[in-house]
Amino acid sequence: MNDLYSRHRQVLPDWLALYYDEPIEITHGEGRHVWDSAGNKYLDFFGGILTTMTAHALPEVTKAVAEQAGRIIHSSTLYLNRPMVELAERVAQLSGIPDARVFFTTSGTEANDTALLLATAYRRSNTVLAMRNSYHGRSFSTVGITGNRSWSPTSLSPLQTLYVHGGVRTRGPFAELDDRAFIAACVADLEDILGHTRPPAALIAEPIQGVGGFTSPPDGLYAAFREVLKEHGILWIADEVQTGWGRTGEHFWGWQAHGRSGPPDIVTFAKGIGNGMSIGGVIARAEIMNCLDANSISTFGGTQVTMAAGLANLAYLLEHDLQGNARRVGGLLIERLRTIAAQLPGVREVRGRGLMIGVELVRPGTDEADPRSASAVLETAREGGLLIGKGGGHDTSALRIAPPLSLTVAEAEEGAAILERALRSAY
Repeated sequence: MNDLYSRHRQVLPDWLALYYDEPIEITHGEGRHVWDSAGNKYLDFFGGILTTMTAHALPEVTKAVAEQAGRIIHSSTLYLNRPMVELAERVAQLSGIPDARVFFTTSGTEANDTALLLATAYRRSNTVLAMRNSYHGRSFSTVGITGNRSWSPTSLSPLQTLYVHGGVRTRGPFAELDDRAFIAACVADLEDILGHTRPPAALIAEPIQGVGGFTSPPDGLYAAFREVLKEHGILWIADEVQTGWGRTGEHFWGWQAHGRSGPPDIVTFAKGIGNGMSIGGVIARAEIMNCLDANSISTFGGTQVTMAAGLANLAYLLEHDLQGNARRVGGLLIERLRTIAAQLPGVREVRGRGLMIGVELVRPGTDEADPRSASAVLETAREGGLLIGKGGGHDTSALRIAPPLSLTVAEAEEGAAILERALRSAY
């Protein structure tokens, strides 16, 4: 392993971060477990950054990939593509967007990049509203709308970005307000911004902020924002790269917690739909999707083998009600973790929905972020056989828990017990 790590450092960028003091190579997986090259078995509570949505080595998906690869892997979007059409039909129907069109990409970054292209072309404006503490990808345009300093390596951007309050409920100037007053204050902030600028193209927002540490506003905030946006003709882009496909348990899409004013104008997705295969995409009503007046394709977006994986994965998710499982098992896991947290002075908050759970750590007796302890807990959990993630807008002090949606109650209990020992070792 040291040899592979040395080779990694010789040929890959320094900023390509690796977890753990002694990085591990994951060689294979099954269900909710993975194994490293040393033969160690881990319960996977991060799923390749929320990407292994159903299970590792899910037979239905691997069979679909193998059968499609045996026919043809790729032909590009220049030719009719049956699996792409079939998956687009399913996604359009599930989106809730009327007269929906779907464009497939290879990642969430590319999906958000495409959504920005559509919104700015449709509205003829390069101004974009984004949320503080947000993350939308690593391309030049998506870095320019990311409101998280840890993931924004440049202030240069082709867009003018204005950041709005509301993505983090328990920090910031409105944290002490109740939910109704919090929403009112955030709406007033939005209205104030719009009073000082020409109308932006769109507001882009994650219903639950992923890299930001699984933070979210009170239900209804984006519906309240939508009423203001409509008055100005501003589009609403919901970044569902991490929240889509039932992960939050209560809803199939994260935006539905804010949905009294109807679906967003544009939805972006990626990660879980491919269960590890490289799929991203954009859903928009036809007039927005068709607004481009020049040719555009995606060489690898919608390639047959990834579409076959997406179709099989989505079918499995729906047939086995994994959204319902995320709600039930995720609810139990959140309550278990809150019980643990109540006994530990360094746990500020356990938050989230379904199987998208954040545990924010602070220095005991203060409200200051504790990134050192977060890293220590990550290490100790791995030593105990559990893989988790971390994130947050305050010095990466939030643990991120997002296992495959087929997680069992017994596995949830096992993971919670390992995490409890890791937290107790830090505090």
